[in-house]
Amino acid sequence: MAGAAAEERRLATVVESWLGRPVLVIGDAMLDEWRFAESDRLCREAPAPVLTLRRRISAAGGAANTAVNVAALGGRAVLVAPVGADAAGDELHDCLDRAGVWDRTVNHPGRPTPVKRRMLAGNQILLREDSGDPDDVLDDDGVARLLTALECATEELRAAAGGEPPTLVVCDYGLGALPAPVRAWLVAARDRYATVALDAHDLADWRGLAPTVVTPSFAEATRLLARAASRTDSHLHLDHPETDPADGPSELSVGTAPGGLGRPTGLTGEPTPGEERVTLTGDGLSVTGIAVDPTAGDRVDRALLAEARLAELRAHTGADVVAVTLDTDGAVVGGTDGEPRRSHSTPVPASHAVGAGDAYLAAMTLALAADAPLPTAAQLAQLAATITVSDTGTCVCRREDLLEALGVGGASVGNRVLVYPDELAAVVAAHRGEGRSVVFTNGCFDVLHPGHVRYLEQARALGDLLVVAVNSDGSVRRLKGPDRPVNPAEDRVTLLAALACVDHVVVFEEDSPAGLIEVVRPDVYVKGGDYPPDMVPEAPLVRRLGGQVRTLGYVPDRSTSAIIERIRATGRDRPYGRNRADARNRLDAGDPARGRNRGAGRDPVDGRGAAAGRNGGPRDAGRGSGGRGATTPVPGRPA
Repeated sequence: MAGAAAEERRLATVVESWLGRPVLVIGDAMLDEWRFAESDRLCREAPAPVLTLRRRISAAGGAANTAVNVAALGGRAVLVAPVGADAAGDELHDCLDRAGVWDRTVNHPGRPTPVKRRMLAGNQILLREDSGDPDDVLDDDGVARLLTALECATEELRAAAGGEPPTLVVCDYGLGALPAPVRAWLVAARDRYATVALDAHDLADWRGLAPTVVTPSFAEATRLLARAASRTDSHLHLDHPETDPADGPSELSVGTAPGGLGRPTGLTGEPTPGEERVTLTGDGLSVTGIAVDPTAGDRVDRALLAEARLAELRAHTGADVVAVTLDTDGAVVGGTDGEPRRSHSTPVPASHAVGAGDAYLAAMTLALAADAPLPTAAQLAQLAATITVSDTGTCVCRREDLLEALGVGGASVGNRVLVYPDELAAVVAAHRGEGRSVVFTNGCFDVLHPGHVRYLEQARALGDLLVVAVNSDGSVRRLKGPDRPVNPAEDRVTLLAALACVDHVVVFEEDSPAGLIEVVRPDVYVKGGDYPPDMVPEAPLVRRLGGQVRTLGYVPDRSTSAIIERIRATGRDRPYGRNRADARNRLDAGDPARGRNRGAGRDPVDGRGAAAGRNGGPRDAGRGSGGRGATTPVPGRPA
């Protein structure tokens, strides 16, 4: 249970890290229209229901919905796509504006905006009407304007990211938004983008792109392999088959195997429950051109087929990562290490899953762009797709929903007091993005007392945000001796987190906070004591990073060591059988326990003792090798 909580926090940190990441989405944008009706009778003209329209909803679809998901998940999304100068186009612009997508679409008066209109009764889709034809190709002027928009959007995102290359997502659903000149431009400009994600009906059209990740459906993957196997030359560009509908990412042609018992070869639409597995051909050796184990039985799991051919899919697409989506069966993901990874989803009605692939693509792209390991990216992508399918409509995964599913309560990691070393960079970046200055201090805080509180209040007054780094139990033992700490890290950070002046608490394992200082890059670094800032061991590092060093005076007669000695003295009264004064006199006369704790055990808040001179900090931190990470248990985190 504790391990699962730690994993959820790790995933939440990745979600935080992609906040504001620039992503350019280009491709087939469309409008999804949902019409909810009621029916209580049949019409007299035919055995058909009479529908009374009750509600109508419009949503971004296709590439536009991918851009909406990127923005909803916390990325900075820009959409470049041809859009008709019509009512549907106006609605699509409104959808993008509401979602916070930077709308860089190009109007084409002679080309209508593709629309999918669904009519529902009782939450059941009765019919779908599509408008928009792949034959409505862009003319030369339209292509030129689209390329100009693409160039400008790329530079706009680069400037917004401080010169860093943006991420690119290509959504090619065969509706004509990405003709050959646009594809050629993207292939030639591949080096201008750090991460490239591709979702395309015909992956072979994009062989030269060398994408970071491709996300084909099972039908698209098998079609690519079958058509590649049928070619005798090495040129993999293949025309779209006549039976393929110009459709969205999750509504694909599912052709059966050649020579397969007389079944039709143009089955279209959402996979039905009976199609969750793939039937073998008559010879029992292949399905849609894919060789399988003849001993596997008369039905083969699609996931097994996908896993067996991940290497070939990577070779044919030139992608580092291939994620074969299996609708109700989840996904199979493979990367350069050749290790297949499987994720699972919960089966839902087809009307709930429209656009779930867009959420998957957006989360996968953002995670990889944030340098998350592939298993982490796959987990987040599947989770984003799964949590969006709770109701009818076009799926959009919000960042808050994803964090909620990860147990963060829908709140930003930056809003939690207790954070972990690997979260700290994202936390500080979020605060600095809102214009806050950061104050940083560190120490043991073994027994929290008024001297600590006064010190922390003074430190907090030096900036907008106070981050307190606490030595782990192991670190305290190394610095203070085997009888310290008196209070474990869990208790120490709980008390610190309860102080109004403390914004964030982090536990570190090393003897020196140097590693955390490099992560935080504090505007002000604070230490306790009555010595000048130049005596602070961390001062050169802080100044090199552009920060100031401040020392705060101690509070008289308040120290951790004095409190601990009083407690110990009280305990010694009992075995001696005398009063406290006698016990103190006896200890002062030479009790070895008294001698052991003298000097070295002094809390630096009172400015006395060897610890204050050596460590120079209000929380007893010493110097040692730099580094990051914490292995000591803290509240809510497993050992």
